[in-house]
Amino acid sequence: MSRIVLTTWGSLGDLHPILALGLGLRDPRHTVAIATTTDYQTTVESLGLAFHPIRPDLPDDPQIVEQSMDPKTGPEVVLKDFVLGNIRDTYEDLRAIAQDADLMIAHEIVYAAPIVAETLKLPWVSCALAPAAFFSAYEPIVTSSYPALAKLHDFGPGINRWAVRLAKLATRSWGKPLYALRQELGLPPIQNPIVGHDKYSPRLVLALFSSVLGTPKPDWPPNVVTTGFAFYDGHREQPMTPELEDFLSSGEPPLVFTLGSAAVKVAADFYTESAQAAIQLKRRAVLLMGKNALPQHLPSNIFACEYAPYSKIFPRASAIVHQGGVGTTAQALRAGRPTLIVPYSFDQPDNAARMQRLGTSRTLPRDSYSASRVARELSNLIETPSYAVKAAEIGQVIQSEDGVRVACEALIENFQI
Repeated sequence: MSRIVLTTWGSLGDLHPILALGLGLRDPRHTVAIATTTDYQTTVESLGLAFHPIRPDLPDDPQIVEQSMDPKTGPEVVLKDFVLGNIRDTYEDLRAIAQDADLMIAHEIVYAAPIVAETLKLPWVSCALAPAAFFSAYEPIVTSSYPALAKLHDFGPGINRWAVRLAKLATRSWGKPLYALRQELGLPPIQNPIVGHDKYSPRLVLALFSSVLGTPKPDWPPNVVTTGFAFYDGHREQPMTPELEDFLSSGEPPLVFTLGSAAVKVAADFYTESAQAAIQLKRRAVLLMGKNALPQHLPSNIFACEYAPYSKIFPRASAIVHQGGVGTTAQALRAGRPTLIVPYSFDQPDNAARMQRLGTSRTLPRDSYSASRVARELSNLIETPSYAVKAAEIGQVIQSEDGVRVACEALIENFQI
């Protein structure tokens, strides 16, 4: 019997594809363990998977959470200060967990995973959840830190290689704790843990997203398998509340407003402005608000609640307004509904740009999110039939894919598990 360790760090959008893959790999022939932050212990164990904690814990200080979602400072706060700044702790935890493993599967943000694999001589696999992870000169990413680089999209790889080099130069110093740890362990140096191929397994990289969103480019790692999205619908069996079900059944499909599991913690005026936009449009709406306070004096055609399973509510929406995280984006694509994306940070601006190029979505900058602008964008989205037609067409493609099955087949082929 083989033992497989899967490791990830981050939001639910980072956790859910790994859970989907872990559940897909569960088999009498081997055991599956999930190594992630303590925040997710209950979720992992409720699925019958072994759980092991790794440091650092997710930040819970409101000020740090706000900094981590800031378009300018977010990537540096999370990747440099939290993930790389605590890499020794992560390495120690993960090495102990993987000591007797036969295979490790690691989200590309777990920068300690390659070091663990090298020191233990352990076969391992990388996972990338969004095309932005590959920093391709053939399809330059849209970043919140350097939004002007998006204008280079049509200039081709000759020009855009300079943008990739700039990104490497800007982030190289972030890896100082990693470089020091590798030197201490007697491992060869690497150039950059953020941009480039150093963070990926030389044997197999699972791109756990649909080819609709991104296809392999000449400067991607040569061993990438694009699997399709790996959906974890852990709440699929959990019914929506009777109150929400009654609301959805009592009228036309509503607008749905959500900020995922991370941006929802720094929502600010998002839900107030969303409610006002729905009122201006005279549209029914559902606000998925997390722990945020309810806007005052909501009319009866606007329903607010903490959460509802995306796989159940998105297909019943007329349009979806969200932050552009890859997990939310995947669910919206599968639902076949047009979207308005309000990106915050990380891969969100790039996902928004890709959705817009697909013809299923419009994009509104976070600092322009006002009721009047939202109402105008949603009017264009809903009243232009091509958005709904294209969204439905792509929804059928996503529904026909099986990312977990393709990923498991690639693992079997490469590792005979």
